[in-house]
Amino acid sequence: MSNVWIHFNELDNHNIRFIDVRFSLTDQEEGRRLYEESHLTGSIFMDLENDLSNMDSKDGRHPMPSKENLKMFFENHGLQYSDTIVIYDQGGMPFGPRAYWIFKYAGFPKVFILREGFDQLKEMNVAISKDIPDFAKSDLDIEWNEEIFAHKELVKSISEKAIEGVLLDARSKERYEGRNEPIDFVAGHIPTARNFDWEQLKENGQFKHGKAIEKSLEKVASKDEEITVYCGSGVTAAPLYTMLKEIGYEHVRLYVGSYSDWITSYPVDQIK
Repeated sequence: MSNVWIHFNELDNHNIRFIDVRFSLTDQEEGRRLYEESHLTGSIFMDLENDLSNMDSKDGRHPMPSKENLKMFFENHGLQYSDTIVIYDQGGMPFGPRAYWIFKYAGFPKVFILREGFDQLKEMNVAISKDIPDFAKSDLDIEWNEEIFAHKELVKSISEKAIEGVLLDARSKERYEGRNEPIDFVAGHIPTARNFDWEQLKENGQFKHGKAIEKSLEKVASKDEEITVYCGSGVTAAPLYTMLKEIGYEHVRLYVGSYSDWITSYPVDQIK
């Protein structure tokens, strides 16, 4: 059984709650528009910027949402710890993994990402609807999993070797080395960080699985190391987090503020 990803035909239909997290980083309204056009029957929409981030915060480009807002979202949509949370996006995107990490941070015990993107699901003739579901509110006693969350000062301690741990940068090699920086105002990487481009996790629009991807990741970080993943804004590092969990890495955190948060306070390294 997968730790993270699951095929639609592997679901057992017991207490399933579908979460639609389709999004576009170049068109912030696209996800909501796609959801309103059609979605898996019974699914609720969770927006990267309105629900999975707090865009009013200054802690990076897609900062951590507040615990209060997350709790309100879960309860307003009637979500329970007894539910099996099943997340989908367009397939092979970072938005499902971002939502997966958020749900695990909030302590939900049964959380999966569908391997199939929405267009593939439609081709499988699964139940599709335009109806926006309405659920009775729930009352959650949330047990936040702080073990998987990395804040800036923790990352600084790892970078300075004050505590044990490995920083793993999920951006492209060019951005990691500081040769090309299209978004942030400083080029480079957090000092001491290693690099594994998250795009290597994908093949033909889906995330890879099997021994090949496991061997690739083991060349960068071993399973007995404490790993903190980051990217530019905390979004594309989420697939790296989820893949590490999928293949059995136990000690993994996500630095949600990521590089865009780090550079507001601390220096960077470049590879000349």
